[in-house]
Amino acid sequence: MQDWFDIIGSSCELPTSAMQSLRDFGFVVIPGPLAAERLAQLTVAYDSAVVAANGDDIKIGSTTTRIRDFVNRGSEFDDLYIYQPVLEACCRIIEQPFRLSTMHARTVRPRSQAQALHVDYARDTIGWTMIGFIFMVDDFRSDNGATRFIPASHHWPTVSDQLINDSLADCEDQILACGPAGSMIIYNGAVLHGHSANSSDEVRRSIQGAYIRREAWSGENLPERMCADTLARIGPIARYVLTV
Repeated sequence: MQDWFDIIGSSCELPTSAMQSLRDFGFVVIPGPLAAERLAQLTVAYDSAVVAANGDDIKIGSTTTRIRDFVNRGSEFDDLYIYQPVLEACCRIIEQPFRLSTMHARTVRPRSQAQALHVDYARDTIGWTMIGFIFMVDDFRSDNGATRFIPASHHWPTVSDQLINDSLADCEDQILACGPAGSMIIYNGAVLHGHSANSSDEVRRSIQGAYIRREAWSGENLPERMCADTLARIGPIARYVLTV
């Protein structure tokens, strides 16, 4: 059996400057894996998958609608979770074998307030525990709910009472991760973040994924959900990432 962790980690597709931003600030925006034609196909597939999702896979929150398991919703989404720059980031930040924990669609509804600042997965005594990605199905703009980050907050020993008590408010130090559709955010799960207010009359769509240590507990059992069609089309790196 090939050691895919070492193979992935030996590549150099994530620029050094992007890796430094991820280490220092906790996030970086990079070009995504899809050309314009394939992005258009993904956008159509996204909307179709959202309409076809059954009730158990739909979560409607106060500002967003989330659809579970975009690993099994079409080949259009396959390249997102095996995108080499993201996998390299996992090797360098998590620093041990990892797997995909979740991949879901998330739509920020029009005229929605900002999401509370939060961390996805805090650092522990061993080190960093999670790398996430956010694929921009739509442009991420200052008026449509682009994700906001508090740079370098993953290095803070504690979070200030002001941020804890008023996590919905804009923060003086926050940076909006804006970019054209097709871009991808890579971020450390321990950095404070959340979508900003969508003051527009349009939805803002994304696909989000999270990678964790290979032996860590996950709230989503992707191997158990794997469809025969998905298993038939994916390659060895995808099988490694999905632990199937």
